Amino acid sequence: MDHGSAFRASVLLACVIICSSVLCPVGAYLYNNRYAGDQVFRITPSDDEEVQVLKNILGHMKVDLWQPNTASLICKNATVDVHVKRNDTQGLHAHLKQQHIDYGVFISNLQKEIEKQTGYRSSRKRRSESQYDYEVYHSLEEIQSWMFEMNKTQSHLVDMFSIGKSYEGRPLYVLQIGKRSRHQKKAVWIDCGVHAREWIGPAFCQWFVKEAINSYQYDSVTRRLLNQLNFYIMPVFNVDGYHFSWTTDRFWRKTRSKNHKFHCRGVDANRNWKVKWCEEGASSHPCDDTYCGPFPESEPEVKAVAKFLRKHKKRVKAYISIHAYAQMLLYPYSYKYATIPNFNCVELAAHNAVTALYSAYGVRYRYGPASTTLYVSSGSSIDWAYRNGIPYAFAFELRDTGYFGFLLPESLINPTCTETMRAVKAIASGLLKKCETDRDRFPYI
Repeated sequence: MDHGSAFRASVLLACVIICSSVLCPVGAYLYNNRYAGDQVFRITPSDDEEVQVLKNILGHMKVDLWQPNTASLICKNATVDVHVKRNDTQGLHAHLKQQHIDYGVFISNLQKEIEKQTGYRSSRKRRSESQYDYEVYHSLEEIQSWMFEMNKTQSHLVDMFSIGKSYEGRPLYVLQIGKRSRHQKKAVWIDCGVHAREWIGPAFCQWFVKEAINSYQYDSVTRRLLNQLNFYIMPVFNVDGYHFSWTTDRFWRKTRSKNHKFHCRGVDANRNWKVKWCEEGASSHPCDDTYCGPFPESEPEVKAVAKFLRKHKKRVKAYISIHAYAQMLLYPYSYKYATIPNFNCVELAAHNAVTALYSAYGVRYRYGPASTTLYVSSGSSIDWAYRNGIPYAFAFELRDTGYFGFLLPESLINPTCTETMRAVKAIASGLLKKCETDRDRFPYI
């Protein structure tokens, strides 16, 4: 082959590659069909005996529990959503039928659902903030570029800073949203993307910033909130894990820190906080999704956020962590069955939030203490925030209740973020009003 023919062949090959990249859905080439044939089962054990049988079955299989996130939390009459690899699906079908345990398959081919969720990259707008598409999921690089753009173009309301670096050396960026003031203002902390596969979280944090800035001029509630409060927004808490879920493993949950003994990477960042660390609802084995880490605050991401919140705890009056999925609004305690001292104030704030959320599209959220509304778990960030003097600590579990699970389609980003925005604004508005509580029992409010 002469040089001219070789050149033409290389150009043709390059065009084929480019066209394939533009036209193929993100899941098709990012994950190389690794989830083709995988299924997600929904199982409902009806009594304690079936619970034990199910735990035993799943314990002998390599599965990815979606809900609850650890087998120890499986209980009767509560649904269990579990992702099963294609080679194990027939075996699980047979075991469940043999034991007469009620179940169904709500995702029959996981690869196809991933491709439906992420849509086509060719339609995405990335060049500037004015063109940024808030109704698609974005990579970490796109999100961080967007943060720089917001800081540059919206400097009257936005400041950007880093609070540290991740295990793999990525900066941990935070946006401060609010009108500048000579006086020290109350603040609200919001973090998203603690668990890597919960992509709707980072989408909401970006949506919040966009809506707060765009509505500042014409919406009196937003203007009042930004004039009197500062909002610290961390769009991606678990930067290494999110990047890994985007490029390599869509259902990666943990951070990316390394355990040399077990050759397993990553910690559940929400179970790495110093409140009843590594007790119920967490695992001490590095290969488990709910691994709590070698010690509290072992993860640089958790340590950096904890250090920042400790430094600013006199100003930060609300802590909000965005998760998925279940449609719940949770508050302390999560590690024990007990009533918090300022229960009436927090309960009222939660009620107002879910009422505001419902007003958008009629979507219902359950709310209450995490231990009774969801399950008892150790090391939760909302418990840590509350114990460290932040009186309003909430965790949202966004849409849905399991039909899509962690694969919430991009078509639902807009309604999910719109209704959640109303809920967060309701919580923030409550901070500007007085709520009587027992200061003798809770002196640092």
